[in-house]
Amino acid sequence: MTSDLHAAPERIGAARPESKARTFARLGKLDVYDYYLSVLVVGAAALPAAGFAAGAEALPMLLLFLLGEVCTLVALVSFDDVTGFRDGSDIANYGPNDPLRKKLRKPLVAGTLTEREALGFGWAAAGCGALLWGAAAVVAPHRPMWTLVLIAVTLVIALQYSYGLKLSYHGFQEAFLVALGVALVLAPHGLATGEFSGFVLVQAVLFGLGPLMFGVYSNTNDVAGDRAVGRPTVAALTSPRGNALFIGALSLGEFLLCLGASLTGVAPWWFAVLVLPGNALRARQYHLGFRAGDIMRARRLGFRVHRLYVVLLVAANLLAALGGAR
Repeated sequence: MTSDLHAAPERIGAARPESKARTFARLGKLDVYDYYLSVLVVGAAALPAAGFAAGAEALPMLLLFLLGEVCTLVALVSFDDVTGFRDGSDIANYGPNDPLRKKLRKPLVAGTLTEREALGFGWAAAGCGALLWGAAAVVAPHRPMWTLVLIAVTLVIALQYSYGLKLSYHGFQEAFLVALGVALVLAPHGLATGEFSGFVLVQAVLFGLGPLMFGVYSNTNDVAGDRAVGRPTVAALTSPRGNALFIGALSLGEFLLCLGASLTGVAPWWFAVLVLPGNALRARQYHLGFRAGDIMRARRLGFRVHRLYVVLLVAANLLAALGGAR
């Protein structure tokens, strides 16, 4: 079995040689920076709240937290690629039968890295992530216990996504994607301000929904490969109609979250109006995927929707700080 797996890249076809640095960057998916945008949301929420002069004390912490976030997520996706290569799902989803997927984005499938190199890189990144998040906590203006616990739990759980406990192989993939985004907003905000905010929690959930809402479209495209290896995503467990209803419910839930936050006073009254462009683009994404039938184009649009939401959340925080009204 092991020899078959290692021979798989040769059966798919040899990849064009490229530098090791570029290959490791591909393994770490450094071009997919959407989770890293959490620090922009946190900075816009925390710095004005403390006053820009006092809030500047949090900048070294935010930089260290961002670097630790990059390393932790690089470890996560590296381990995910190792597992996907071992069980054959990446070979199925990125092989010659799917010309729309770029094989070089999966270095193990392309044959440009070995398992040992990928695992070593992943563990090195995980170690750096732990050190950087520890340093962020040391230099932070505040260190509430709940924040320190959240950081530690996030680090440990992130490494179990598809390696170790393999949470994504036990039905937790969708919940994990949201929870990770929530933690990456709440944790640095707690270190910066020492406080928990309902408005920031709403933003954290909205931020976490972003990666989920391009992840579920990827799962829709990868349903055959995921079913073959027993990876129980919603798309793999349900019918096409059931999966469409699930994603539609998530899209509607995102809108209702914003509306409910404004109506209940958790967010400023104008918040639901401000984020309407994001809601509209999310509806467009659903139309592309399940009415026009172009799942991969809908997935790509999901990145734009998430990044638009980040811009809107930053604007919301700055407006709230300037207006002071809820």
